[in-house]
Parts: sequence; C-alpha cells; structure tokens
Amino acid sequence: MGKLDGKVALVTGSGRGIGRAIALKLASEGARLVVNDLDAEPAQDTVQTIRDAGGDAVACVGSVTAPDFAERYIKTAMDTYKGIDIIVNNAGYTWDDVIQRMTDEQWHAILDCHMTAPFRILRAAHPHIKAQAQADAAAGKEVFRKVVNISSTSALQGNAGQMNYSSAKAGVGGMTRALSREWGRFKVNVNCVAFGLILTRMTEAAADEGSTINIEGRDIRVGINPERMKTAAQRIPLGRAGTTEEAAGAVYLFCSPESNYITGQTVTVAGSP
Repeated sequence: MGKLDGKVALVTGSGRGIGRAIALKLASEGARLVVNDLDAEPAQDTVQTIRDAGGDAVACVGSVTAPDFAERYIKTAMDTYKGIDIIVNNAGYTWDDVIQRMTDEQWHAILDCHMTAPFRILRAAHPHIKAQAQADAAAGKEVFRKVVNISSTSALQGNAGQMNYSSAKAGVGGMTRALSREWGRFKVNVNCVAFGLILTRMTEAAADEGSTINIEGRDIRVGINPERMKTAAQRIPLGRAGTTEEAAGAVYLFCSPESNYITGQTVTVAGSP
C-alpha cells in the first residue's frame, strides 16, 4: 500500500529530468499519472516505465504554453481517471543572457512557460477541484489535494544572466501564496519547491558550454563548463549538486498526507540553507 494509492497526479515536463523522477516517485507510492512532455517519445517512455512497474499512466503530449494545452491536459485527467488530486507544475527551461542582450522573445518565452502555463492549468482545474471538494464535504469526508509549484534559488537570490528566469520563478512563489489562500477552503495544500543546482540535461557539464537543445524551434544553449560546475558544487555545504531523485523526494513530501497542514510555503532544496 502506497501513501498515494488511487490518487491522480498531473506532472508537466515529466518525460525527462526532474519531472520524470517526480512522476516515477509518485507512481511508486500508488498514484495514477498524467505524464506530459513537449515531445512524444520521452513522455511515452515515462508512461511505459510506470506501466512496466505495475502502475497506471497516460500521456498528454505538447507544449504547456500552447493556448489550448491547459484545457486538454485537465480533460485528459478527467476523461481517463475522473478526478484530480495532485498537480505539479514542473515544466520549464532557461534561456539566459544579460539584460542588455536579452530580447523580448526571451523574456516572454520564459514567463509564458513558468508563470502563464501554470496559471492556465490551475484555472482549468478549478471547476473540477471545487466539485470534488463539495462532493467530499457533502459525504462528510475530509480529503486533501495538492498543488506543488516548482521555483528556483534564482528567484530567492537572483542570478546574473537570468533576469527572465529569476523573475518568473519569483512570480511562482507569489502564485503559490495567493492560491493557497483561495483554495484552502477546498482542502488544497498549495506549496512550492525552489531547486538549487540539480544534475539534469540543463546543467550537465559541457566542455565548451556550447551544447544546445531544441525547444519549439529554438536552439537553447545548455550545460555548464566542468570547472564552473566543480566550483559551484564546492560552494554547496553538502559538497555536491543534487540528483533528480532527491529533487523528486522533496516534491513528494508536499504530495504526501504528512503535508496536510502545510500550505503557502516555499522550501529550498539546494544542499544549503
């Protein structure tokens, strides 16, 4: 018996990296997953991994920034599982540059992904969350549901070259606090996890810092020079970057019954205070 048996969890950006680790962790505790990724192959791979382990999952492929995505994502959950218990707004990426070279396109792309997309998903979920809460109350049941938004230490302390990302992730914290007040009456815990240096394809060592990934037709530079990565790790009191599994564990804490009286909070997961 898992602590999330029968729960329905939606995790954006769960084909790779932290999102995949979150999906696998929640599934290991019994949750049924609605997996999302920009690309079909990684999304289906996560779904198959969950199914191979005896779990239940479906995919909803596409960009979280598409105008119709939120409604389609929520509809997938309702059509497949008839309910929503956990929403993890994880999908994201960085597109860095110093302010004098940052374009409007860079600014809006990052804010759209990290703020507008979660806003739309949560707005689309509202009528279903409300209806479930009302049905629970009428039946005399107290059922807690969970929203976990993903932020970053860049939001808390800033980071040169990340005006767009730092601003967007700071906004996620405000979104979390506001929604915790709105949805408390529905027994929904709304919390936020701010990650520091976690080992993913976005941060993996790249000798020339010239590695790129393609996101919606844009070639986005990723990777950190090995020497810079070593220096960054040395500054962390625990002496290393975090793993995706450790990141997922922190998100799971806010999805578990142990968090039923915690809401509106941001917890830093960075190996440091």
